[in-house]
Amino acid sequence: MTSPHPNPPPQAGEGKGNAKAFGVYVHWPFCLSKCPYCDFNSHVRHAPVDEERFAKAFAREIETSAARAPGREVSSIFLGGGTPSLMQPKTVGAILDAIARHWRVAPDAEVSLEANPTSVEATRFRGYRAAGVNRVSLGVQALDDASLKALGRLHTSREALDAVAIARTAFDRYSFDLIYARPDQTPRMWADELKLAISEAAEHLSLYQLTIEEGTPFFGLHAAGKLKTPDEAVARALYDVTQDVCAQHGLPSYEISNHARPGAECKHNLVYWRGEEYAGIGPGAHGRLDVDGTRHAIATEKRPEAWLMRVEANGHGVVVDDLLNSEERADEFLLMGLRLAEGIDPERYAALSGRTLDPGRIAILREEGAITVDANGRLRVTQAGFPVLDAVVADLAA
Repeated sequence: MTSPHPNPPPQAGEGKGNAKAFGVYVHWPFCLSKCPYCDFNSHVRHAPVDEERFAKAFAREIETSAARAPGREVSSIFLGGGTPSLMQPKTVGAILDAIARHWRVAPDAEVSLEANPTSVEATRFRGYRAAGVNRVSLGVQALDDASLKALGRLHTSREALDAVAIARTAFDRYSFDLIYARPDQTPRMWADELKLAISEAAEHLSLYQLTIEEGTPFFGLHAAGKLKTPDEAVARALYDVTQDVCAQHGLPSYEISNHARPGAECKHNLVYWRGEEYAGIGPGAHGRLDVDGTRHAIATEKRPEAWLMRVEANGHGVVVDDLLNSEERADEFLLMGLRLAEGIDPERYAALSGRTLDPGRIAILREEGAITVDANGRLRVTQAGFPVLDAVVADLAA
């Protein structure tokens, strides 16, 4: 089996000196409505949100985080949600200014913002660009109106494509998301939709299989038999179509659900998948910080108003601050790193865990066609292995 990415980007710390990537994730938790498939930390508020008060709280939590992790150079910033494009550009600018006050931001830092592809939010794109955003990620989700309605989206396919066109004029870099394995979707339908998407996407697509998450409206409908998703065989065929069509059109997968032209990978998400450090700012944000030589797994209060009061009282909204031992760090590195087409360096796993991966298990997985090991010793999951990635990771970590 061959690697799904013929020329993987270099591992962090390789190729361009030894500078470590450091990301800042900022979570804006508010949405206009709650999508029935979504289990993210998102909240609908019918009264206007006090953006000025939240911006001050974001700045305060940034200050506190920077005091714990000083001297870092920020290589990427990601404003996610929720729906960050509901923020006024001046709020985004205030958040970015706060980051730049407390950390050095690299001249070539990637600054991404998630946006809904509605006409109202698209009118703010130039304001976000002026505030410092240089990459936008649009939650298109589908390119046909019936599917968009079923997914609870508030935009039409025409409106989405118009927003993509506006993004194209405002930003050098933009991406959008689609959800597949939707009810009644066939491989042929998905191939056609994907080709249309690629014709509109300059460099990057995020393509996610619809998953039924507990606690969402879709979970209840699915359990009651009122929502039927494709069976395992069709879902696998849809996954294969995704890989084939994207590769044929110059957007190979660099991560199990993300496709890009070589060099256009999302730098911020690579921070997560390569096991680098990142600060999590805002309600329900997660972070991984190295403090006094120990990796901390950090999470903040999820409820926006409770987070706000915690920050105003204590300077931060942190409710979880766990120390990860060497085994936990190594397992996380394995779980995240094997999602990437570039795979992992087993020597880094050994340095983190204090033990090497079992050569016998590696040999069996290679024989089964689930992984490859290249001439430099990097271990990669194959196209055949990605649909059973959880099993591959569990086998290697055992």
